[in-house]
Amino acid sequence: MFKKGTKLYSIFNNKCPRCHEGDFFIEKSFLKFGRLLKLHENCSNCNLKYSMEPSFYYGAMYVNYGLTVGLSIITFLIAKFLLDFSLLQSFISIIIALIVLTPINMRLSRIIWINLFVKYQND
Repeated sequence: MFKKGTKLYSIFNNKCPRCHEGDFFIEKSFLKFGRLLKLHENCSNCNLKYSMEPSFYYGAMYVNYGLTVGLSIITFLIAKFLLDFSLLQSFISIIIALIVLTPINMRLSRIIWINLFVKYQND
């Protein structure tokens, strides 16, 4: 499932979508907020240009929206039905989860977005 050559390999290892070798983000840590979304200009292995056109990653906002809605629903279901929180506590837990996971969602949405347009090439 996470083998080299699959989209999931590229997404979860933050690798180039074409060759699965070069790093996608400059910073590997989620804790350095100033450099959180900084990308390499090109792949170090296959020279794929990561910013294919100006404002290419604006489309990642739609992916981020989907991830945020999914995370909100899952958090609500866990808080309300498994932990038996009140409605207010459930919504507070959603807000906390979204704030804490924002850096991960932002990076994940960008790499998912580029993987929608670039295919793996085994050469």
